[in-house]
Amino acid sequence: MFNFFKKSGKLVEPDLSFIGIDMHSHLLPGIDDGLQELETSVSFIRDLKELGYKKLVCTPHILSDLYPNTPETILPKLELVREALKIANIDIQVDAAAEYMIDHMFSELLAKSKKEDLLTIAGDYILVEMSYLSPSPNFEQTIFDLRMLGLQPILAHPERYSYYHHQFEQYERFKDLGCKLQVNLLSLSGGYGPYVKKTAEKLFKNDMVDFLGTDMHHDRHLAMLKNLATKKEFYELVSSAVLLNNTLL
Repeated sequence: MFNFFKKSGKLVEPDLSFIGIDMHSHLLPGIDDGLQELETSVSFIRDLKELGYKKLVCTPHILSDLYPNTPETILPKLELVREALKIANIDIQVDAAAEYMIDHMFSELLAKSKKEDLLTIAGDYILVEMSYLSPSPNFEQTIFDLRMLGLQPILAHPERYSYYHHQFEQYERFKDLGCKLQVNLLSLSGGYGPYVKKTAEKLFKNDMVDFLGTDMHHDRHLAMLKNLATKKEFYELVSSAVLLNNTLL
C-alpha cells in the first residue's frame, strides 16, 4: 500500500506512483485535439514522470472524418516522441494505442479486421468511447464483437456521459457484459463539472472502476492533475479500489 499522508492536514505530496501506468492520453503531437508540438509532448511526459508514472500509453482519437487516424499515422508519431525523449534523457516507457469512437466507421473497421489490425493496450485491451451527445446504438453489440475477437473493451470516461447519470444501472450492465470502466482523474478534480465528479465518485464507491486515466490534452489538464495529486480526499477515495493499471506492462 502506498503512503498517502506525507503531510498533515488536507494536502499531501503529489505521488501518483500507485497508478503506475497511464493508459489514456493525447500526448502524441499534432495528431488530434491533444498536444500539438513535440517539445510540449516531451515537457508533459517529464512532468508525468515526476508525478510518479512509470509508463504512458498514448491513445489518439480515431473518430470518423474528424480524426481518421490509423496505425500508419499514429506509430510514426510514437517513434518521434521516443527519439525526442532519448535525446532529452527522460527514461520512461511510452507506447501507443488508440481511443476508438464507437460509430459506423468503427463497425465497418471491425467487420474487416483481425485482432492484430487494431491498436490495443498491452495486447488484449482496447479503449473505446461514445459521443457525449447520445449513446452509440450498437455499443452492446460492439462489446460482444470485440470479445469474440479476443479483446477486452475498456469504456473511456463513463462518468462523462451525462445521459447515464440517472441511469446508473447502465454502468452495471456494461460491467456484466464484460466491459471494463476507466474513470478520468480530472473528473475527480471537478474539472468537468459537479455532476461528472459526483458520478465518478459513485463509481468508485460502488467498486466499479477498473482503470484511472489522465485523458491528458493540454496545459489546463496538467495543472488540474497536479492540483488533484495534492488532495488528501482524492487518495482516501481511491485507496480501496482494485485498479488494473499496473497490469498493463
